[in-house]
Amino acid sequence: MRHIKTLISTGLAICFACTSFSTLAQEWPTKPVRLIVPMPPAGTTDNMGRLVAQKMSELTGQVVVVENKVGANGNIGSDFVSKSAPDGYTLLVSGVGSQGINATLYRSMPYDIVEGLTHIGMIAKGPNALVVNPAFPANTLGELIALIKANPGKYNYASTGNGASNHLSMEMLRSAADLNMTHIPYKGGAPAMLDLMSGQVPMMFINFDSAVPHVKSGKMRAIAVTSLTRRDALPDVPTVAESGFPGFEAESWTAISGPPKMPAAVVSRINEILIRIAQMPDVREKFAGLGLEASLLKPDAMKQFVQQEVDKWGKAVRASGATID
Repeated sequence: MRHIKTLISTGLAICFACTSFSTLAQEWPTKPVRLIVPMPPAGTTDNMGRLVAQKMSELTGQVVVVENKVGANGNIGSDFVSKSAPDGYTLLVSGVGSQGINATLYRSMPYDIVEGLTHIGMIAKGPNALVVNPAFPANTLGELIALIKANPGKYNYASTGNGASNHLSMEMLRSAADLNMTHIPYKGGAPAMLDLMSGQVPMMFINFDSAVPHVKSGKMRAIAVTSLTRRDALPDVPTVAESGFPGFEAESWTAISGPPKMPAAVVSRINEILIRIAQMPDVREKFAGLGLEASLLKPDAMKQFVQQEVDKWGKAVRASGATID
């Protein structure tokens, strides 16, 4: 009889726990959600965050407030979320820099990128584009490489900052093609692109979605993209991989993460919402126009992806010699 009572008690406890998790998932969110963007306004990370906030609010009926907490290449905002309550009401727009590159770029990190956050799901990913000033005398990657090799040390390239994905994309190409160039780091994409369009610097890699409008307007010319396949937004621009460097790939991405130890039911609920957002026709159309791809990763796969990104970009950071104290 005692054994039967124990089984009944255990069964009731399991049922209660399942019911609690189910209710928790169904109820989330019951109050406004803070979505922390660790990068400045108007950039890719901020734009993706505001898109998710708008669509998440439409789907849940709750206010989703975007809050920019900038600094240290995304570390300040990411660290804030990593130390927040794990209840699903403080979330992070994570990305290739703050949740990939920074792990190796910084000598000391305030949080563990892989284990110090709950990686919930992807928003979108997209390549970088190698762009040049319209007057630059090279129309293909092969011509660009030949020109640089014929004039070692003559040419500069811009980036949005030391250790940024566009900086490391060029470092990967420089290493693969054995190029002698000088790196000119800028404080953000806007000043770098302005100097490129005015002819102060001849070339750079930049996020594909940032490049598209300027390429279409003729203010810059795209030479190649860093995805393994071409993008419909600029279908005539070949990939680096098909231009003589098989397997070359360097894509930026944005995702949603939260504090560690979030309830599994809430994580699943948010992931389902992200997948629904990615499948909305207007979102798919917007992404296609910017050369972005939605990704329907589940939380376990998202965590594995982040670990792979830390490893991949770590090699590029070490090869470039870039470090930040």
